[in-house]
Amino acid sequence: MMRGACSGVAVLAIGMAGLPALAQELPPLPVEELSAVEVLPADYPKSWVLVHDFHFNALVDGRIAIVDIANPQLPLKGLVRAAQFANMLYAPDKREIYTSETFYSRLTRGERTDAITIWDTATLLPKGEIVLPGGKRQQSVTYTGTFQLTNDHKWALVANFTPAQSVTVVDLAGRKVLGEIDLPGCTHIHPTGKRGFTSLCADGSMMSLVLADDGSVASSQVIEGAHDIDTQPLFGMPAMVGQTAWFVSYTGQLRGYDLSGDVARPLAERSNVGKADGGSPEWRPGGWQVIASDAAGLLYVLMSPNGREGSHKDGGTEVWVIDPLADKQLRRIDLGGLASSIAVTREASPSLIVARPDGQIDVFSATDGALLRQLGATAAFNPTVMTVVP
Repeated sequence: MMRGACSGVAVLAIGMAGLPALAQELPPLPVEELSAVEVLPADYPKSWVLVHDFHFNALVDGRIAIVDIANPQLPLKGLVRAAQFANMLYAPDKREIYTSETFYSRLTRGERTDAITIWDTATLLPKGEIVLPGGKRQQSVTYTGTFQLTNDHKWALVANFTPAQSVTVVDLAGRKVLGEIDLPGCTHIHPTGKRGFTSLCADGSMMSLVLADDGSVASSQVIEGAHDIDTQPLFGMPAMVGQTAWFVSYTGQLRGYDLSGDVARPLAERSNVGKADGGSPEWRPGGWQVIASDAAGLLYVLMSPNGREGSHKDGGTEVWVIDPLADKQLRRIDLGGLASSIAVTREASPSLIVARPDGQIDVFSATDGALLRQLGATAAFNPTVMTVVP
């Protein structure tokens, strides 16, 4: 048996030794022409949604899925890479998608490079790249508030965490970094006014900053007591209605902030969306992207009947529709199971998009709650944040 094995190895070695000569005798293969190359419309229809697939089992292979929720047969239109705790922005006026992401020279180790990649919405090919200095871009499960646009979409703002907190200001048109702004004790970026942003701070205050022409801080103002960090901590991602940011707390209280001026203006407190008095069942918001809005200004909140201390990440089984100006619940939509994130399209008849923990994406009517279609888990492994076409 040993002799036969050795003979086989010898024959294999001789055969492999002859491969280079054989390769030199063969003519090169012709370049294969692609039979079809599809290009997406540069302006996406309102039934399309950009789904951030965080891809927890392979973070280096995160991606942005462009999904047509009106097409149950072929919902996935294309993919854009979004590696290593990436964040994403969609700028339809520029016909561009931006990803802020991190790379290592040895894939998962080695020299670190943080960069913003600029993608074409039609071809999904990269148009440019801006390298971010310092290796300090915040790497966390994606939030909308860690990567935002300001100054009429000319600039991008990138959150940093080292664990010191700061914001890098990037000129997208000029493809260059303008500077960095220290932000001690405050987190997340919410565009404010024409050229500024507001952050919520750990002491319950808010800080609004106005930026100068060169990206530096022209002015700043602290708004004391803007939110109750002890009894009504807020989910980090608001629903936008115009330039009003609507947050919901862990127990279900709605808080609105007018961001149209240079300084954020807290609106009057609203009543709790759910029942948070310790009764049974105690409905509370739960999930990741838990609040959304439609074009009419209504709010949609993902709710769970198993509310308790620490249940804010558990997901929800119903969506409650709220008129924030009237401070009134309009209806409840039974999702028929657990969901982790929601979004609402800006169509004439809006759709409620529901991401499940198993990756399945379901589409409901936002007006009457009927289940319209199930897209399965073909678009994303781990859908986290969903961005609708405005």
